[in-house]
Amino acid sequence: MFKKILVANRGEIAVRIIRAAREMGIATVAVYSEADKEALHTLLADEAICIGKARASDSYLDMNSVLSAAIVSGAEAIHPGFGFLSENPKFVTMCEEMNLTFIGPSSQVMKKMGDKVEARKEMAKAGVPIIPGSKGEVETSQEALAIAEEIGYPVMLKAAAGGGGKGIRKVNSKEELVQAFESASQEAKVSFGNGAMYVEKVVYPARHIEVQILADQYGKTLHLGERDCSLQRHNQKVLEESPSIAIGKTLRTQLGEAAVRAAKAVSYENAGTIEFLLDEKTGQFYFMEMNTRIQVEHPVTEAVTGIDLVKEQIAIAAGQALAYEQAEVGLNGHAIECRINAEDPSKGFQASPGKITDLYLPSGGPGLRVDSAVYTGYQIPPFYDSMIAKVIVHGENRFDALMKMQRALYELEVGGISTNCDFQMSLISDSRVIAGDYDTSFLMEDFLPAYQAQMEEEHGLI
Repeated sequence: MFKKILVANRGEIAVRIIRAAREMGIATVAVYSEADKEALHTLLADEAICIGKARASDSYLDMNSVLSAAIVSGAEAIHPGFGFLSENPKFVTMCEEMNLTFIGPSSQVMKKMGDKVEARKEMAKAGVPIIPGSKGEVETSQEALAIAEEIGYPVMLKAAAGGGGKGIRKVNSKEELVQAFESASQEAKVSFGNGAMYVEKVVYPARHIEVQILADQYGKTLHLGERDCSLQRHNQKVLEESPSIAIGKTLRTQLGEAAVRAAKAVSYENAGTIEFLLDEKTGQFYFMEMNTRIQVEHPVTEAVTGIDLVKEQIAIAAGQALAYEQAEVGLNGHAIECRINAEDPSKGFQASPGKITDLYLPSGGPGLRVDSAVYTGYQIPPFYDSMIAKVIVHGENRFDALMKMQRALYELEVGGISTNCDFQMSLISDSRVIAGDYDTSFLMEDFLPAYQAQMEEEHGLI
């Protein structure tokens, strides 16, 4: 086992990794920007090294600075968390060249699955259903027009090297396509350094279902059930739950087996997530993409399986074999996660950085967990993602979990800034969410217009 690892991240995921490592008897090194000198992850780690200025490009995305910190500190491995360098194959290659263990898949596998076009090809070869669309990268809007005419509108334009909701456009007609293509391609070039796109048939509305997998270095690959991530705003997940109310035993088995085939097809190692779209009308599911890292929503899987995914990541990277078989992985009860962001829903979800003047995080009773890196007096910097906490609940059944989440959100208090807590409370209390009657269209097309109208009325804007 490792004696010391470097955590190449910040915020709640950095804290989560540091806590897991400490429980495993492993020393940790935190890296931080000048804006994060007083951040919780720097205070909790055994060592902390400043790697640059406030902006992520000058610190958390600076590969040379992160690797220098690892070498200077004597760390044997690097855990990337999610975001930043977590899915950057160049960074993984550099780790490999410097004999530092990257806690995740190899650079070759990451590159293959990070290229969405290449990933589609691999999945098709493995017998995993893929969404109808382009066979390779699409460089021009005229190519995209021809493909869209062939598969039919609406279509989705996606960045070949994309992720995190960047470089994605839904196109309903040929009149919209050229402008949408140029806009998405430019966004992709800025975000990923690659403007190439691909085209997919829109499966919409649908359920966004993802399957968690774990794979060790000895050929064993397991799936840990599914998460339903259909409640999204602008392609960003808002609330996640496990298991999905839309999935029965037979379909769960099929999804799990497809996810394992997908991972085995590319000789995947460590934790990963296979994302699918489920057409509820036909019962057909389609591979969408693979995330070669830990997910923001991993705690709901931990809650229903009892498996600590971060500890498993570290153990796998250290060469340990998975200690259980597929038949031993069960889904017990129901879990829900709400992302709490420093943002103002009444102002179009505008980011709300600033000083937290007072803070109460909900607690009490079994089945309630809050992952956070904020504290009273903490100054939220304006340079990074707005998520400040994740509230995770686990109940005997879905209704129990829903009621527990309502209780938790009712107790949550964050002073000095605006948050989306009331928005999440409204969402989790909506009759259609309670009934499980939602899909990827629900939040943007049904819930949000009504919520915004209510906000405008309450603030005297109408």
